[in-house]
Amino acid sequence: MQQHFDKFLMFKNRLGKVYRHISKQAKRQGIGCYRIYDHDIPEFPFLIEVYEDKCYVAEYKRQHDLSEEEHERWWSNSKQIITEVTGISEEKIYQKLRKRKEGRLNQYQKTAEVKQEFVVQENGLQFLINLRDYLDTGLFLDHRSTRQMVRDAAKNKRVLNLFCYTGSFSVYALAGGASKVTSVDLSKTYLSWADRNVQLNFDKEGIHQSVHADVLMYLKTVPKESYDLIIMDPPTFSNSKRMEAILDIQRDHVSLINNCLAALSPEGVLYFSTNYRRFQLDTNGLPTTNIKDITAATTPFDFLGKLHRKCFKIEK
Repeated sequence: MQQHFDKFLMFKNRLGKVYRHISKQAKRQGIGCYRIYDHDIPEFPFLIEVYEDKCYVAEYKRQHDLSEEEHERWWSNSKQIITEVTGISEEKIYQKLRKRKEGRLNQYQKTAEVKQEFVVQENGLQFLINLRDYLDTGLFLDHRSTRQMVRDAAKNKRVLNLFCYTGSFSVYALAGGASKVTSVDLSKTYLSWADRNVQLNFDKEGIHQSVHADVLMYLKTVPKESYDLIIMDPPTFSNSKRMEAILDIQRDHVSLINNCLAALSPEGVLYFSTNYRRFQLDTNGLPTTNIKDITAATTPFDFLGKLHRKCFKIEK
């Protein structure tokens, strides 16, 4: 019993220490959505994120010897600690169970049908999040800095957002003064979400266009030099029945990048990101040497030492 108590105390101390540090930085930078914990202690395999006055907690699925009743008690104690540390009431803590997988294979997997959405702010922009229905919330916090980089580069640019998910990069590009933004995804649900995110922030009908398509096939139809800035953040692997081919990012990244480069104007830039932990960029297969690893430059303060994605800036 003492050992059991000690583990909860250990979790509380760890979460408290991290939360104090990260929440101060977030407040200083005017950021309301940030990550505070990611499996720091093996006995508490959570991913915990703050979304303003709400908290998202994903419990990684694992082998354990707890009965259902014991697990429920363990979660109840854990939730109480999260409330004590963050000051967020238990009613505003949203829990999910997820399998630990590389990349974002599960991003289109629905877990419920509650349709309880909230609007949050990031850098003066508004985004719809859903903390109940999907494994992911609708806003990938690890790309906060990358989004700002796109905003800074988007002035008067024609922008293509591939595997656009809920369109956060598209919103940032429009905020940066892009002349045209095209969002492409295979999911009609997420394209609709992207459209609603755009509408939340702008009245720019005609500047933003959503395209429902398999990105692998779509890129082959894009006219040469028709975009100035492309964002591509694909899943590590996808075998969706709606796709004509299976996507394996390690195997397919060279052809994807080359198709993007063909679609770019002479001074164009591609921001390419992947969550595949063992990813190796095959520079020999690319027609440019103007490649910069910007992973460190795009890692937000709340992901330092825990970011598994890689990010590259590739110019023609």
